[in-house]
Amino acid sequence: MRYLRAAWSKFTLWLREVRPAFFTCTIVPVILGTTVAWYQQEVFHLRYFLLTLVGTLFLHAGANMIDDYFDYTSGADTHPFYEEVDSPFFGGSGVLVEGALDPRSVYWAALCCFGIGGVIGLLLAWLIHWIVAVLGLIGFIFGYYHVTIFSKKGLGEFSLFLNFGLLITFGSYYVQTHHVSLAPIVASFPVGLLMACILLINGVPDKVADESVGKKTIPVRVGRKQAVNIYSTLVIGMYLFIGLAIVVDLMPFPTVLSFLLLPLAGKSILVAQHHHDQPQKFLFANLGTYLLHLFTGLALTLGYGLASIL
Repeated sequence: MRYLRAAWSKFTLWLREVRPAFFTCTIVPVILGTTVAWYQQEVFHLRYFLLTLVGTLFLHAGANMIDDYFDYTSGADTHPFYEEVDSPFFGGSGVLVEGALDPRSVYWAALCCFGIGGVIGLLLAWLIHWIVAVLGLIGFIFGYYHVTIFSKKGLGEFSLFLNFGLLITFGSYYVQTHHVSLAPIVASFPVGLLMACILLINGVPDKVADESVGKKTIPVRVGRKQAVNIYSTLVIGMYLFIGLAIVVDLMPFPTVLSFLLLPLAGKSILVAQHHHDQPQKFLFANLGTYLLHLFTGLALTLGYGLASIL
């Protein structure tokens, strides 16, 4: 029994490190891209869907751990700010800061996850087309170098927009249809923009810690207030994009369901605007944006699904 308790304790530590709660950021675009494929071509290959989902989740797990490793070794996650504010939305997993896991073990675990995701990507490329391997390689580059290059250069939000928006949504569509189309690219924009918003809004409380280690995030570059203004513009712009896409027939009308999330979007914007210098009161903006991404993605998926049967 003692060994079981020890094994369970170690398992929960690794679970905290991997942060599976954020896997929805991968699951949503995979399901969305697959549904767009059904809407356009009426095709669904279960094995391709499962391989895509599992492969991207391993890449996501690797990215989460490698981010944690680099943020810890750079000193960002050990900044005194995080002793005052505890949140799952910023400051990493906390496992390395607590000394509960060895940093090198986390690094190698991240590489193992990248490796498994890569093998699955190569299998899909062998079954379908070499372009799948290219998409997977780009995803790996964005994941591995997110902290050390993209965030350092102020391109973190853009990299997440591409990786968790365009790449995953389009890739999930492509493995089903084996065709290139504008439809998954259009569908990817809202979830990609909201993914960028998640990173942007989570970086607002992180500003001081990120600045101390040389990260050039948007909040570091323009300040918290202006960063929140950019965030608000992106959220509003996302709804304008969906509305315009529906009007010009680039998205089916049932995707208007995503507008049901407007109250959540408005609340998140208001909290961010009023409490950008108060991390504890700011937490709803972090949570609200995460939920907005999840439920908007699901609403769009439902919209495409309904459009395919109406």
